[in-house]
Amino acid sequence: MPRDCFLPRHKGIEFTPEAINARRDWLERRFGVSLKHIAVLSEAPEHFQGNVENLIGVTHVPLGIAGPLKVNGQEAQGVFYVPMATTEGAIVYTYMRGMHLVSLAGGVNVWTVRDEIHISPIFVFENLEKARKFTAWLDTNFERVKEEAEKTTQHGKLLRLESHIFDRNVVVKFCYSTGDAMGLNMINIATEEACKWIVPAVRPEEFYLRSNFSSVKKVSAHNYAMAGLGKMVMADVTIPRSLLRRLFHVSPESLARYCHLAFLSSAHAGMVGMNGHIANGLAAIFIACGQDVANIVDSQVSVSSCEVTKGGDLYVSVKIPNLVVGTVGGGVSLEPQRECLQILGCYGSGKARKFAEIVAASVLAGEIGVAAAIVTGTFVSAHKKYGRKPITRETQNTKA
Repeated sequence: MPRDCFLPRHKGIEFTPEAINARRDWLERRFGVSLKHIAVLSEAPEHFQGNVENLIGVTHVPLGIAGPLKVNGQEAQGVFYVPMATTEGAIVYTYMRGMHLVSLAGGVNVWTVRDEIHISPIFVFENLEKARKFTAWLDTNFERVKEEAEKTTQHGKLLRLESHIFDRNVVVKFCYSTGDAMGLNMINIATEEACKWIVPAVRPEEFYLRSNFSSVKKVSAHNYAMAGLGKMVMADVTIPRSLLRRLFHVSPESLARYCHLAFLSSAHAGMVGMNGHIANGLAAIFIACGQDVANIVDSQVSVSSCEVTKGGDLYVSVKIPNLVVGTVGGGVSLEPQRECLQILGCYGSGKARKFAEIVAASVLAGEIGVAAAIVTGTFVSAHKKYGRKPITRETQNTKA
């Protein structure tokens, strides 16, 4: 391949303005485009080190605010305004309508049921008998494994090991508490350190740090129905019949009927995680607040449901088994994302569960908003009104 096909390199000074400009200039010359908009940085270029490689600039995602949202959680208590970054018109509007409704109904009740994350190395032995003996050895030596793993981190704690034998293969699930960090990098490093002690002691035929059993950034029945990944959060609200009719012009029966039909259709489609559009809310909040957006794959596998109470009101609930979020480290340290978390009072240590509860309350509100729009026949009209750009000279030129 010709040398001019490779990006300019600036070894040791990759995050200087000179290096960034050189890469961007190279792209402009090569493709005959102007990159003036992505060239506008909101903070010093060296702040991006650890978040990206070959930095050429930033993309700007429109940022809206939705609220008020009243949350009655274990950690999140009060009224919040939720930053949402999206390029899809009508998303913020839909969530804001739902938030207004649930707040007037007294707020969303939220519980964090579980909070742990895991990684699963695989060990291959000569036969099943040796694989079985290895699992017994792990039980005996757990405290030493824990000591080795926790040497690498101040905040990560190894909670337990779970062994799963498949023929002569043993997948060992290392389950951690990671404090307020999302924690995947933390537990990769910790588990590798522990395995540096385990492997010479047991001498497997093969060893790999990642087996894919933990299904990180993938959908699996194991995480959805049994083990979970990250925080399991549950939320619910009861909306009085009169309030629902006054604000959304629907009855509890009509919304519950639609939700039943959607649930039935989802089951026939073989859907894992039956909900209306939880991914929309998660994506918008994750982008705004510096989360790893790829974790939406796990986190959106959630279940929302609604039913009419004995008193004739509407009961709505959401269960998120795999909410992978953090309030320290990673993208959270970037200035715009930090500011968004500060709007929520969720930046820094001691805030991850609070953030998770606000996220769960937000997506519940969004589920009601989208369901009501479909039932009342305003779903398309709302997207026409909020999801289309006004005709300008630029859009006319694009169409031409």
